[in-house]
Amino acid sequence: MKTVFKFYLVCLTSICFVTFSSCDKDDDSNDTTKPVIDLLEPEEDATLKIGDEGGIHFDLELSDDVMLKSYKVDIHSNFDGHVHAPSLKATTEATVDFTFNKSWDIPGQKNADIHHHEIKIPANATPGDYHLMVYCTDAAGNEAYLARNIILSTEGGEEHEHDH
Repeated sequence: MKTVFKFYLVCLTSICFVTFSSCDKDDDSNDTTKPVIDLLEPEEDATLKIGDEGGIHFDLELSDDVMLKSYKVDIHSNFDGHVHAPSLKATTEATVDFTFNKSWDIPGQKNADIHHHEIKIPANATPGDYHLMVYCTDAAGNEAYLARNIILSTEGGEEHEHDH
């Protein structure tokens, strides 16, 4: 009889353990999916005008299966033709490389449509090849990034027709 009682006690304990330790759907600690980045503009190999007071037309869509946290834009020179890897940056003492690095918070959203002209290329920026990097982090800390080649030029840039 004690054996049957122990058996039922073990079964009941197991059922309670499984029931009360099951995952909560709102718990993002098991979120391992990286956010999705869709950079609409500037496009790959876009030529952007140096000194344009209107700024870069930046159009981005971000999404995550649980919750977004922030995004960051990093622009740096690619004068040495490097392939993008952490801690590799071109440095040329004879020129003034344009750099940009800024983060924005986007809490409480699963999807975000970003549109702005905040990124200004100063008139003294060195023309040439640059990398535009976009990083997105979700609430669980998963990070995705996208690398795009752009060209800074004093000879005009791409014309954009869009509504604000």
